[in-house]
Amino acid sequence: MRVGFVQNKPIFAGVQDNLDRIEELLKGQSADLFVLPELFATGYQFKDMEESRSLAEPVPGGLTTSALTAIAKKTNATIIAGLAEIEDDQVYNSAVITGPNGYIGKYRKLHLFDTEKDCFQQGNLPLKLFDIAGAKVGVMICFDWRFPETARSLALMGADLIAHPSNLVLTHCPQAMITRCLENRVFAVTADRVGMEDRLEEEPLNFMGQSQVIDPNGNILVRASMTDEEVHVVQLDLSLARDKFLNPRNHIFNDRRTDLYPPPS
Repeated sequence: MRVGFVQNKPIFAGVQDNLDRIEELLKGQSADLFVLPELFATGYQFKDMEESRSLAEPVPGGLTTSALTAIAKKTNATIIAGLAEIEDDQVYNSAVITGPNGYIGKYRKLHLFDTEKDCFQQGNLPLKLFDIAGAKVGVMICFDWRFPETARSLALMGADLIAHPSNLVLTHCPQAMITRCLENRVFAVTADRVGMEDRLEEEPLNFMGQSQVIDPNGNILVRASMTDEEVHVVQLDLSLARDKFLNPRNHIFNDRRTDLYPPPS
């Protein structure tokens, strides 16, 4: 399987310009799956729910989903990308999954970070896997990484790969994703953005880039810069994610002591 990420520098509220830039960045690129950042077409730092609602779109049916589907047809790839979604006047920080044959599905961010709580409702869709180019692909968005249950749940469901659209400002996330891959023996593709937004008083945000692909052994297959727009594609051997043995006697899931772990709460 060939997977790639796009690391972009969106203009806040410049949806069409940002979509055009993604199409430009992907021109001539080839992969089975491309992962784009969280809120890649709108920018991130909304002031309140009213502003996020003004830029949110139905999924499917909105401009961004339609544009990504058109790009997916041109590149013959599946695309997973973050966007602001509206449904029944509720606004979610979501990701859309679309491909050459059209809309596939969506995911809504479960764990909202900081001011996102003023701009979005919590995700209310169950975690699920999507069949993409022979791989079982799960999705989580940015701050979901901070809760190990997210990646573990996807791995226990059978995920080979976790797509991770992000707008990272916490500097330890790239390294923490190595741990998530080691814990679960899965691949992860984190697609982050670059640039700065300063739309809230005394809360400037510097987005840290470092989009990356990590393998089930915790190896960084590729990591982007902290400053530049970039596209990278790597080849994955999915069999690595399907072998949960560390050695002949230790299996990372079968060796869990679920009989003694406290029940989830």
